[in-house]
Amino acid sequence: MMNPKPSVERGRWWQLLLFMVLLALGYQLLDRVEHASFSYSEFREALTAGKVREVTVSADRISGTMAPEPPGGEPKPFVVIRVEDPELMRELVAHGVKVTGTVPGNPWVQLGLFVLPLGLVFLVMRLSPSAGTGTGTPGGYLSVGRSKAKVYVEKSIPVRFSDVAGVDEAKSELQEVIDFLRSPDRFSRMGGKVPKGILLVGPPGTGKTLLARAVAGEADVPFFSMSGSEFVEMFVGVGAARVRDLFAQARQKAPCIIFIDELDALGKVRGTGPNSHEEREQTLNQLLVELDGFDPRGGVILMAATNRAEILDPALLRAGRFDRHVLVDRPDRAGRLAILKVHARKVPLEDEKDLEFVAAMTVGAVGADLANILNEAVLLAVRRQKQTVGRAELEESVERVVAGPEKRNRVLSHAERERVAHHEMGHALASTLLASGQSVKKISIIPRGIGALGYTLQLPTEDRYLMTRGELEARIAVLLGGRVAEELVYGEVSTGAQDDLLKATDIARSMVKGYGMSDSLGPVTFDLERRSPLYDGSVPGSRGDYSEELARRIDQEIRGLLDSQHARVTRVLSENIDLLREGAARLLAREVMSGEELAALVASAEGTQDKPPGPEKDAA
Repeated sequence: MMNPKPSVERGRWWQLLLFMVLLALGYQLLDRVEHASFSYSEFREALTAGKVREVTVSADRISGTMAPEPPGGEPKPFVVIRVEDPELMRELVAHGVKVTGTVPGNPWVQLGLFVLPLGLVFLVMRLSPSAGTGTGTPGGYLSVGRSKAKVYVEKSIPVRFSDVAGVDEAKSELQEVIDFLRSPDRFSRMGGKVPKGILLVGPPGTGKTLLARAVAGEADVPFFSMSGSEFVEMFVGVGAARVRDLFAQARQKAPCIIFIDELDALGKVRGTGPNSHEEREQTLNQLLVELDGFDPRGGVILMAATNRAEILDPALLRAGRFDRHVLVDRPDRAGRLAILKVHARKVPLEDEKDLEFVAAMTVGAVGADLANILNEAVLLAVRRQKQTVGRAELEESVERVVAGPEKRNRVLSHAERERVAHHEMGHALASTLLASGQSVKKISIIPRGIGALGYTLQLPTEDRYLMTRGELEARIAVLLGGRVAEELVYGEVSTGAQDDLLKATDIARSMVKGYGMSDSLGPVTFDLERRSPLYDGSVPGSRGDYSEELARRIDQEIRGLLDSQHARVTRVLSENIDLLREGAARLLAREVMSGEELAALVASAEGTQDKPPGPEKDAA
C-alpha cells in the first residue's frame, strides 16, 4: 500500500494556507468597518461647526478624526466617500484642519489583491478532497459526507480460519459465504443467492470482528471495516451520505465484504424514549434502503457484529436484510483449549498440558480473556527472570485476571485480618458443606484488586448451561456465608459483605422476576425489559405491566428467598462452628489455603464426629 504520510502533510499545508488567506480577508474587512461612516453632507456640517481635527484624503475616500464628545474623551474616527468638491481644501485650511494625502495605487494590483484570495480559497476547496487518499479514508473540507471505512485489500488481511478457534459452529455457517465469494457462478446457475446481511451476535470478546476478518482473508476479497458510531455526526444528513458512499465504493470493488462493528450504535429501535436521535434514525433508514436496493449476486456481502441484539430495530433484522444471525457464544472447555493453543504459538511453555489446566479453571471466559491470561503469564515469567512459562505463572495470571493483583503492601490490623479469615472461611465451608456445584480452589486473606481484602476462588466442576432452583439457592447461601460467619463469631456484621449482598440479591431477583421460581407467584415472568425485539418487536426498557400490589409481593418474595437461605447457612455453620474457628486460625497463620487442604480439614472433622466414643475408664 502507498505511504499515507506525504498526503497527510500536503493536506496540512493546504489547511494552513487557507487559514492565512481567511485571516487576510478578515483583516481587510475589519479595516473597512473599523471606522464609523456617515454621509458627505454630515461631514461638511461637522467641518463648518469646527469638529474636524484632521483628515487623510485618498483617491476614493476621506478619513480622519473629529473632536471628542464630551470634551476630554477619545477622538472619534470617521470615513466618508470622496466627492468632487473644489471648495473642500479651502475650507479645510480655513478651519485649521491638518490635511494629509496618499499616493493612488495601481488598480490592477488592487484587483489582484481582491481576486487572488478568492482564487486560492476555490483552489483549496477543489483540491482538498483528494488529500489523504493514500490512507483509504477520504479527507478534506468537502469530504464530510464521504465514508470513513478502512479498506483492506486482499494482501493486507493475514487472518485465516486457522487463527480463529473455539467457534466451530459459526465458522461452518460462514463457510458458504466464502464459497460464494470464491466462485459465485456455482450459486447463480442454480438461481440461488447468499444472505444479504449476516449478523454476528455474541458476548463481548468472543471474536466476532476477528471472525469477519477471517472470512475476508479466506475469500481473498477487499474488506471494508467501519464502526457504527462513525456514521453518526453532529451534522444532519452526514450519516446517510456516508452510508450511500460506503455502498457505492463497495460496488466498485465487488466482490467484497462490508463489515460494520458495534451495529447497535447505529441500529437501535427508532423513535423510543428520550434517546431518540433524528440524525441516527435517518442514517438507519438509509442503511435499510441500501440493504433493500443492492443485489448480493453482485458480490457485496454485508456483515455486522453486536452484543446488544435485543435493542436493534426489528426492520433491520427481518428477512431480506440481515437474513442470517450467527451466534458467536462463549467457548466450552474444548474451545477454550483450542483458543489457548492459538495464542500460545509463540509462547515458550514448560509443559503444553498446563493449557488444559487453564482451560478447566476459566469456565465462562471468552477469547479476549484467555489472551489476556496468557499475556499476564508471560509478563510474570519475564519479571521472575524465567525463560519459559510454567504452571505457577499460569495459575497466578488466572487469579490476577479474576480477582486482581495482590496488594501485599496494604497492611491490615490483626483484628481485621481475623475478621477477613472468618469471612472467607465462611464462604468456603458453605460451598463445601452445601454441595453448591462449585469446588473451592483457593482461599486467601491477601488483599487483591480494588477493595478486596480476601477472596475465595471457586470453580465449577464442569461447564454448565442450565441451573436448577436448588443450585441457585445454594449459590445465594454461599454468598451469604461470609456475613453469617461474622454474625456467629463476632455477633455483628461489617461492611465487607457488600459485594456478596449485591450478587445474592441479583440472583434472587432473577429467580423471582425472570425464571418463575416463586411458589407464590407461579410460573410467570415479570422481567419484560429483557424481552428482545429480535423475536417479538417489543420496545426494550418498557416498565413491567403489573400493579403496585404485585410489585410489593415480588419484593416480599425476594426478601423471603434471601431470608430462607440466610437461615439455612446459619444452621449449617452453627453446627460446624468449631470447624469454622479452626479453619480461620489456619488461614490466619498461612494467609493462603488450597482446596485440597480445606477438603482434608473437613474430612478430618467429619471423621471425628462419626467416630464412636471409646470405652470409659474407671475412676481411680
